[in-house]
Amino acid sequence: VQLVESGGGSVQAGGSLRLPCTVSGNTRVIWVSGWYRQVPGKHRELVATMSAMGRANYGDSVKGRFTVSRDNAKKTVDLHMNSLKPEDTAVYYCKAVLSLDSAYYQGEYDYWGQGVQVTVSS
Repeated sequence: VQLVESGGGSVQAGGSLRLPCTVSGNTRVIWVSGWYRQVPGKHRELVATMSAMGRANYGDSVKGRFTVSRDNAKKTVDLHMNSLKPEDTAVYYCKAVLSLDSAYYQGEYDYWGQGVQVTVSS
């Protein structure tokens, strides 16, 4: 299983970016997928996730500015970021909680992407 992220970059405050993430591999169900972020010296924090049933969960600092969406058939999860602020600068990581299509590996597993840098300048 791999999570492939793209879309990071630099933008001025007030701008927008979209971060797409695609899950590849032999998955059975992607229970939850979404995005987290981390700055040096701090814990990784929730940005936004969405369940397989379409329930979204947002971090307090991004509510009203960011939107998460997913396509279950394509196994993608996108983060749409609007009204970006300098404090949104971080490495953004895609995460999926999923079950494998395997008779040997049961249960749910966490997978992470490698991260993309988002830099917002004032």
